[in-house]
Amino acid sequence: MQFSFLDIAVFVLYLVVIISIGLWVSREKKGHVKNTEDYFLAGKSLPWWAIGASLIAANISAEQFIGMSGSGFAIGLAIASYEWMAALTLIIVAKYFMPIFIEKKLYTIPEFIEVRFNKNLKTILAVFWIALFIFVNLTSVLFLGAKAVDTIIGNGDGSMIVYAIIGLGLIAVAYSLYGGLSAVAWTDVVQVIMLVLGGLIATLLALDHVTPDGGIFNGLSHIFQVADDKFHMILERSHSEYFNLPGIAVLIGGMWVANLYYWGFNQYIIQRALAAKSLKEAQRGLAFAAFLKLIIPFIVVIPGIIAFVMYTQPEGTALIPGVQEAFTKVDGSINYDKAYPWLISVFIPVGLKGVVIAALVAAIVSSLASMLNSTSTIFTMDIYKVYINKNASEKKTVNIGRITAAGALVIAGVLAPLMGNIPQMFQYIQEYTGLVSPGILAVFLMGLFWKKSTSRAAIIGVITSILVAMLLKLPVVDLPWMDQMFYTLIITMVIIAGVSMTNSKDVDDPKGIPLTAETFKTGPVFNISSYVILLILAVLYTVFW
Repeated sequence: MQFSFLDIAVFVLYLVVIISIGLWVSREKKGHVKNTEDYFLAGKSLPWWAIGASLIAANISAEQFIGMSGSGFAIGLAIASYEWMAALTLIIVAKYFMPIFIEKKLYTIPEFIEVRFNKNLKTILAVFWIALFIFVNLTSVLFLGAKAVDTIIGNGDGSMIVYAIIGLGLIAVAYSLYGGLSAVAWTDVVQVIMLVLGGLIATLLALDHVTPDGGIFNGLSHIFQVADDKFHMILERSHSEYFNLPGIAVLIGGMWVANLYYWGFNQYIIQRALAAKSLKEAQRGLAFAAFLKLIIPFIVVIPGIIAFVMYTQPEGTALIPGVQEAFTKVDGSINYDKAYPWLISVFIPVGLKGVVIAALVAAIVSSLASMLNSTSTIFTMDIYKVYINKNASEKKTVNIGRITAAGALVIAGVLAPLMGNIPQMFQYIQEYTGLVSPGILAVFLMGLFWKKSTSRAAIIGVITSILVAMLLKLPVVDLPWMDQMFYTLIITMVIIAGVSMTNSKDVDDPKGIPLTAETFKTGPVFNISSYVILLILAVLYTVFW
């Protein structure tokens, strides 16, 4: 892809602005030394709009821009259920989880396990999450981000991957290592503006070139007409991708496991809500993130459908030279993930290419910065402060957090290039997390909402859930992976309930959380936002069923 001086200047300006904002908001004010609450929870000062923007910036990365556009090409709008169902999940998390988390004054999600169950289970989960963040999340985001940069900026031959890994890592640590969550959250406000702006530019310009006559609305009308089969949210059993998106079960089954686990109990997502000024700000922030989630498919899935239409060239479609060659691999198969990079290279003009590339890098860097901060938070607060140095000063604790983040990045950076040797990388990651997430979710749900749940039952539930998940993966069972996760969750909850009841049917666990109607009472702004989101989702699924 050819870049002009203007494109390079725009991209460099973006880097300068992001790093400057990060360092500026991180500065130590006169007479105040940065403490753990400042570093790990942004001084509990985040307003709703910063929380919502930061949630989405942490969530959206290269796999959305590249992977979901590729899925849009291959499957269509059905892949958007990941985004639209997440909007509803965020409302549930805000109303039913956040009041308890904020009331308990948590730094980390493992900390809740100690409050509700015991220290041993908390430590097990803390170590698990640190390993997951470093060896799976950080490593995969670095590799996929570098691969995206190599595909769009380089020749796509892998020659830039190592340099891109180093570059992305350096940009992320340039502000996040010193400033902590404050730097991450406030720069995310700019990052989310960049990724939405860049995504909209790419989508609108591509739509403008779909038909020979041009026009955004002409293009939109054309892709609806000629690719009608790509605009169905619920796949039939006969569809080739049914086992990945199993029809109506997407709405009432396993996707709830993935979404509730990710949005409710994932440290690098929920940490910015824990840093809210108040419960009301946290809930409004999650509602704002839900609104943003409704937009994401239009900037990451629709481009894939546009690329599909241009590739198949139905009647009335503008003929773009070299389109079929661009997507055809040497073995004759289709390279779906080429959709977004190809649209950028062909349709984005000089000057705007810099904006779109900045948007992609913003998505990658914000996710990296969030994961680094959360890895250091869990290690420092749940391992270091508990087992290594209980009396560490505030300054010492913050410095350990910085060292941990740097170490995690170095490890992930060294391992990231090796991921190119793993075929179907995301399939392996999905299967790995799918083995443990239903059990962990079951423990949290039972711990939150059933006062009789015991520590012994929680530990047995987590362990047996892995066995159940592995049994449901046997070929003889022949279940879509989402259904496997859903059944594992239900079975694990039954096990936890059964073991808990062996202690005493009538006695609540001493650490059970007392809940009242007042606990879940929400303000009018949040309530109205929730109803609007529910209405929009109902319309979207009715129109695109």
